[in-house]
Amino acid sequence: MRSLVLGGALLAATAGDALAQSPNGVRTLNPPGAIKVEGTWSLGARAGDFVFVAGMQGVDPATGKLVEGDEARIRQAFLNIRLIAQSEGATLQDCVRLTVYVSDLARIAPLVDKVQAELWGKPPYPPRTMFEAKRLFDGDIIEIDSVFYSPAKK
Repeated sequence: MRSLVLGGALLAATAGDALAQSPNGVRTLNPPGAIKVEGTWSLGARAGDFVFVAGMQGVDPATGKLVEGDEARIRQAFLNIRLIAQSEGATLQDCVRLTVYVSDLARIAPLVDKVQAELWGKPPYPPRTMFEAKRLFDGDIIEIDSVFYSPAKK
C-alpha cells in the first residue's frame, strides 16, 4: 500500500482502489480517458481546493505506451496532466506549480518551453522547476509533476 501525506491528511491507495478517500476527505482521482494505473500509486488527489497530479510521462492513454518523438511525448505528458486537472474543474492556467524532470536538459528544455507555450496559449504560466535526472521511469525523457488550484464545489 502506498501512503502519501498531504496537508496532514493520510491518503492511502492500493492498485485495487480506483477512488479512495482519506479520513480528512482527500480523495484520489481516476478520470475517464486517463492512463491506466498499475501498482501502488494514483493519478492524482484532491485535497481541499488543490489538485495534485502524479508525475506524468508521454504515455498514450489508448495504447498505454510512450508516444514516439520527443516533442510529441512532451505534449502528451502535458495533455495527460491537463485531463486530470480538467476532471476537477481546473485549467492549465490554474496550475500553481510544475516540476519537470528531463533526461537531457540542454536538448529537452527548449521543447518543454515550446510545447508549454503552445498549450497555455498565454500567461499566467506557473512557477516551474526543471532539472536533469540521471534516469527516469522506463528510460523516458520527461516526467512532469504538477499542482492546481481549483476551489472545491460546496
